[in-house]
Amino acid sequence: MTISVCPQKEKWNGLCARPTMDLIQLFNTVRPIVDAVRSRGDEALREFEARFDHAELSDLQVSSEEIDVAKETLAPQLKDAITQAKDNIARFHEAQRFQPISLTTAAGVYCEQRSVPIEKVGLYIPGGSAPLFSTVLMLAVPAQIAGCKEIVLCTPPSSNGTIHPAILFAAQLCGVKQIFKLGGGQAIAAMACGTESVPKVDKIFGPGNQYVMATKQWVSLHGVAIDMPAGPSEVEVIADESCKPSFVAADLLSQAEHGPDSQVILITDSEKLAQEIQKEVSRQLALLPRQNIAEKALANSNTIVFTSREDIIAFTNQYAPEHLIIATKDYRTIANSITNAGSVFLGNYSCESAGDYASGTNHTLPTLGYARSYSGLSLDSFQRKMTLQELTEDGIRSIGKTVVTMAEAEQLDAHANAMRIRLDSLQNK
Repeated sequence: MTISVCPQKEKWNGLCARPTMDLIQLFNTVRPIVDAVRSRGDEALREFEARFDHAELSDLQVSSEEIDVAKETLAPQLKDAITQAKDNIARFHEAQRFQPISLTTAAGVYCEQRSVPIEKVGLYIPGGSAPLFSTVLMLAVPAQIAGCKEIVLCTPPSSNGTIHPAILFAAQLCGVKQIFKLGGGQAIAAMACGTESVPKVDKIFGPGNQYVMATKQWVSLHGVAIDMPAGPSEVEVIADESCKPSFVAADLLSQAEHGPDSQVILITDSEKLAQEIQKEVSRQLALLPRQNIAEKALANSNTIVFTSREDIIAFTNQYAPEHLIIATKDYRTIANSITNAGSVFLGNYSCESAGDYASGTNHTLPTLGYARSYSGLSLDSFQRKMTLQELTEDGIRSIGKTVVTMAEAEQLDAHANAMRIRLDSLQNK
């Protein structure tokens, strides 16, 4: 990680840049995969699984016997951990239930808003370099609470055609019954288009690498919704002299180990502290099993020293990190000035890992600066809001002339007539 001291604002865009590929190039790569799945269905899926995941599959769907074996073979301690995390996530998302709205906006005019679940949802669970069974909980728990009628889950298999037992246990715990051995762009294409085996869904959720992100964005242009254009993981840490350098280093590395295209940013008001943290990063990095992956991510990462609190906050809001850890004395004060971040972790003991697994908040968050315009996943992500209105005769009298006047001004005569004919009918009573 290079150290930049008080960079001028004209350099901030470069420091905020993520290590991403050109989206047009990505579209050109994933489009043939989507087209093949759309035209050849399961046959294409098997070919892509053999090519990309090196798995020769006869059955794409996970059997009930495989789920039973996973449940029996998983260590009890891990089962207990997954169950506790599931309970905390459910508790937090249950609290997000929408309260219906019903009110009178004018005499005889009644308006309502209610929430209805998205009927068919697809969940993508990364499992290439690491089996992210925690993501099963983050997606399936709110889908279940929201009342989604059909939940389809896709995750890449190992080369011998198996799924990590923790993923299967977590899915079973959340009531997911349709699980498919599919990874990458072909999984997204299958859920978007539907095949002989994989049902077509209405909305696709889940994180992934740049190819998964690009495929999600591509299919969203052709009839299926997606949660957000999320890509490789990232974290920013704001630290001052009150932080524990070993904690900060561990937090930076926890994101760097996700993948070579991940990014971590350290912001501090002390060059001396920056150097201490860098030394601690090097020490901990040498002990990591995923050292090679983390090293590549660190090469795309930055340490920035600002002497101005205003610059720290302004840069953070411009960067709009997926995860933001504020390890400072006055972390609440800084947090109150942060407007662009996916999820914020307050104080020395609020490690980002807690949110990834078991605190209860959702870890599926906007990356690549999309925190400026997108929220992380919540119960709302799995529901739609529908409005209702009822007008009585008094309602026609209350707003009828307003509707006619506005419709005529927009030169939409049929709109005006739909109201005018009702007004006339009341005059004849």
